[in-house]
Amino acid sequence: MSDPLVNLLNFDRQGMEAFFAELGEKPFRATQMLKWIYQFGVSDFNEMTNLSKAMREKLASMAKISVPDIIEQQESGDGTIKWLLSLENGNAIETVFIPENDRGTLCVSSQIGCALECSFCSTAQQGFNRNLSTAEIIGQVWAANQAMKVMPRNQRVISNVVLMGMGEPLLNFNNVVAAMNIMMDDNAYGLSKRRVTISTSGIVPALERLKAVSDVALAVSLHATNDELRDELVPINKKYPIKQLLNACKYYVKGEHKRKVTFEYVMLDGINDKPQHAHELAALIKDIPSKVNLIPFNPFPDSRYQCSSNHSIEKFRAILMKSGVIATTRKTRGDDIDAACGQLAGKVMDKTRRRFRREGIKVNTNNINNKSASGRIL
Repeated sequence: MSDPLVNLLNFDRQGMEAFFAELGEKPFRATQMLKWIYQFGVSDFNEMTNLSKAMREKLASMAKISVPDIIEQQESGDGTIKWLLSLENGNAIETVFIPENDRGTLCVSSQIGCALECSFCSTAQQGFNRNLSTAEIIGQVWAANQAMKVMPRNQRVISNVVLMGMGEPLLNFNNVVAAMNIMMDDNAYGLSKRRVTISTSGIVPALERLKAVSDVALAVSLHATNDELRDELVPINKKYPIKQLLNACKYYVKGEHKRKVTFEYVMLDGINDKPQHAHELAALIKDIPSKVNLIPFNPFPDSRYQCSSNHSIEKFRAILMKSGVIATTRKTRGDDIDAACGQLAGKVMDKTRRRFRREGIKVNTNNINNKSASGRIL
């Protein structure tokens, strides 16, 4: 049975104003609600003291403020924190906070599992269940602030949000855009558009559509310099090949002052880390305002890849820099708790039968939706 209560975390400002308009209320009610939920971290209508008692009672009868529950917290030796958040039907997602001297970055998920099948990513091996709602996306920011006992109105610990967790954000377009709107709303989290980053594997039509509704920072999972290799590493390339993707990237930053695309490039030993690949990468992106983030591969069980050596990574970076490309090497954070890039797994009740297809396992289809992330039938 569906829940009759409306979850207010599903509304950005436009949606919140529409909700209150249906109640016969003025638009300023939306501002009040956004501030209570996000700046003060309040989820109980009775605590919203600038609302009349009648309004609070009315809201309690028809709406709720509900976020995913944190069921496990792990802290890395480097200060990185990973939370496992429970969803319905036994699913769970992972969210990671990475503290640094000058910033605090929260990596949030957009899907339960991932609809894509990038071969070097642990999340992709878990299969896919569904898209997250806006409430489940922005709820990760809310839950992280609560877990760290932070009230954003008085103290901002989360200064940056990256949609680089579980899932492909542009395959959950509307919910992701609404959640990003909340992140950047001055009466919610008030983050700069340069501090909200969406990462995509290359859903070209959605990327072109994104430019019309948002101008957040863009990161693109490139990982290869030719279509043959990228088809293997990032299979969505078969539908949207490199040339088409790069044209979309160029379009996204066109007319945006000082805006750059960040190209993410995971370093795989003997696969994509040779000097020739560095030269090819520099040539590919020379006409696009961009920088390259080299990502040491983070291993996970049953992976067939190895990380490039430090020497290979540094040589690769040096070639890019000499070619005029800004290149950095991402510092691995949280790998001791499987919180590093490409390691997030959560708990996915896979609807795709991906693992079974990959391993050639025959299974009773009635049990497919009862499979844990580890592949065991529960």
